[in-house]
Amino acid sequence: QVQLVESGGGLVQAGGSLRLTCVASGRISSINKMGWYRQAPGKERELVASITGAGYINYADSVKGRFTISRHDSAKNTVYLQMNRVRPEDTAVYYCQGDSWVAGMRYPYWGQGTQVTVSS
Repeated sequence: QVQLVESGGGLVQAGGSLRLTCVASGRISSINKMGWYRQAPGKERELVASITGAGYINYADSVKGRFTISRHDSAKNTVYLQMNRVRPEDTAVYYCQGDSWVAGMRYPYWGQGTQVTVSS
């Protein structure tokens, strides 16, 4: 079992910055990828950014050049999402997601979500 807890959401003005943090606990040695997803009202959940255990990073086109995903240097169970130059369309609930692999089976885990609201 893996537990994911997000923090850092809130209200920010357009053009501002915000940093989200996700801390994983439990069977963290089984996690090989962590990422951030978001879901705006009336829309489907979408990938924002992800990072693998090997350090491979993937971004949604809409956030490239503005958002940065990273891991804590020593605490590999902590992932950050630095959000710069935010836009009103970035408003959504942001979820941390982690992929745990056990005996060749993939188990996705989700955090409870943190609200990000960007005012214009």
